[in-house]
Amino acid sequence: MAKSRKGRQIDGIFLLNKGLGVSSNHALQQVRRLFNASKGGHTGALDPLATGMLPICLGEATKFSQFLLDADKKYSVTAKLGIRTTTSDADGEVVESRPVAVTEAQLLNAIDSFKGQSKQVPSMFSALKYQGKPLYHYARQGIDVPREARDIEIFSIRMSRFAGDEVAMEVHCSKGTYIRSLVDDLGQMLGCGAYVSRLDRTAVADYPVERMMTIEALQAFAEQHKSGEEIDWSALDALLLPMDTAVASLPSCQVPVEKLSYFSNGNPVQTACCQAPGQVRAYAVDTGTFLGVAELDSESRLAPKRLVVGAR
Repeated sequence: MAKSRKGRQIDGIFLLNKGLGVSSNHALQQVRRLFNASKGGHTGALDPLATGMLPICLGEATKFSQFLLDADKKYSVTAKLGIRTTTSDADGEVVESRPVAVTEAQLLNAIDSFKGQSKQVPSMFSALKYQGKPLYHYARQGIDVPREARDIEIFSIRMSRFAGDEVAMEVHCSKGTYIRSLVDDLGQMLGCGAYVSRLDRTAVADYPVERMMTIEALQAFAEQHKSGEEIDWSALDALLLPMDTAVASLPSCQVPVEKLSYFSNGNPVQTACCQAPGQVRAYAVDTGTFLGVAELDSESRLAPKRLVVGAR
């Protein structure tokens, strides 16, 4: 017999401003505990040395976390020139040191060359799986495994500061882009090596930066809304963004009232939706309730793909 999950059935997305030195999973568990949520998941791990936006999906919102994994991201990164490390960040062992003799013009030209579409070989210290285990599992044993280059796109990259052997940059990139690999490639291109000394994720999709909270701020907020052992859950729940914000990039369609039950049971229905065929957000026409993600065909038939349990 399956164990019932402990905690509240609360659905929504919390925008965590992850702190330095904390793993994404540890941060997730802290948020889950504070909301007393029965279920949770994050949307793309940030290294312990990285900070910034980490959307935490609670409850039924976890069904749509993949859409945020696939979303564009923005980063603010500082690269240290002259040193190359095994992990391409400050945690790694120094592989080589070289003098830095780079002009601002050379640096700008090198940075500009990364714009657009390209292929990137993931770092051995990434969470990508190889034979069921993350690459960093092998890297920590000194084992190098084959990695396929992945298609990525750098929409924009600009230098915000250059002082001595440090370069600060702002990067807007597609899913699957490893900033550590980008910085390592930049260092190799400049002939001096480089590693990431600071990394902050400043944006995921179009989520509002002003809605981010640190775990400390969330803990303080929870304490402020606690009376004895009782917590005002409505106050905490108001911090959550709606589930459908994870799929805001998809067009929307409405399910007719008379076909709502049929659709909610997993069956395709005929609609009057005029969107192009493909994935869409589905809503109940009478209440506006978010039902989940569905596939719309060329004849306006809507087939459920990921439904919110209990939504009508």
